[in-house]
Amino acid sequence: MRIGLNPHKDKPQEKSEFIHQIIIPVFIPNHKDYFKDSFKIFKLCLESLFATIHNRTYITIVNNGCDKMVIDYLDSLFKENKINELIHTTNIGKLNSILKGLSGNNIELVTIADSDVLFLSNWQLETNNVFNEFPKAGVVGIVPQFKTFTSKCDNIIFDNFFSKNLKFIPVKNPVALLSFYKSLGWDNNSNPDYLKLALGYVSKSNFKVYVGSGHFVATYKKDMFDKIQTYIGYKMGGDSESYLDAFPLNKDYWRLTTYDNFGYHMGNVFEQWMEEVVFENDKSIHFKNNFKTFENINKISFFIKNRLFRKLFKNKKVRKMFYRFKKLPKTMIQKY
Repeated sequence: MRIGLNPHKDKPQEKSEFIHQIIIPVFIPNHKDYFKDSFKIFKLCLESLFATIHNRTYITIVNNGCDKMVIDYLDSLFKENKINELIHTTNIGKLNSILKGLSGNNIELVTIADSDVLFLSNWQLETNNVFNEFPKAGVVGIVPQFKTFTSKCDNIIFDNFFSKNLKFIPVKNPVALLSFYKSLGWDNNSNPDYLKLALGYVSKSNFKVYVGSGHFVATYKKDMFDKIQTYIGYKMGGDSESYLDAFPLNKDYWRLTTYDNFGYHMGNVFEQWMEEVVFENDKSIHFKNNFKTFENINKISFFIKNRLFRKLFKNKKVRKMFYRFKKLPKTMIQKY
């Protein structure tokens, strides 16, 4: 039996006080072999996050099938109000975990990060600055990587093919750039030219960014996720890796990365330097919000930029012509 009306019936949601959400899915089923150091690294990830965010940040952690030790740790953080939302699931897969975190709120910016990211001081401020400087920015990474302009950035290159703002610029932090690939276990045999010049965009105020963004940590405009699937049929890999990449293109948003490095990929093996990073955030900084958003582009424009031009730009001759036009040194063109 029900008597009376629920006082919350037909009551509109209040506007959120938060302007930035962080979603971190975590899968640590045990503490041996591949996962031997994962719990310690995950703790460092969260400690670096707590030390570098402003007070209008909403933290969502999705337990994607962790063991009891990790669950107890997360429960304690939630009780201490260090995280705002804790979702416990079985191992439903990384992307399905992210989709759970995306639903249920309407916060303007959302950072999606792996559980082995070490956030550095001012990463949030620099991310905010990129969105403020570039209205077309839809995805902003904080860890520069090699040749990110070759993935899902055809719309930027198409729009700015003849623009002087789009050009190769000196790499700001080659040591950090190389450290990312070392964290992946790569041998140090990459093209040394990638550590010298990268395709970037320079605004009229001389604000520099790299074109493109990686996946393991990036911030998105939330408005692009107005329509999301409720289930992806892969735990990892398959078409799950490219699922999030499609959303920015629908609104013709740009993928960009901060000019300096503001995070590290720790991987699954603990190293002493990870505990020695010092954080120096200024909590008094005012963060802007209410960034410009865009409607979906029409099908013809989408096809021209992201299908036709993409196919054309993959052609080696066209790519080399682009390199010459953008004044990449002749000695680099052949192998870049």
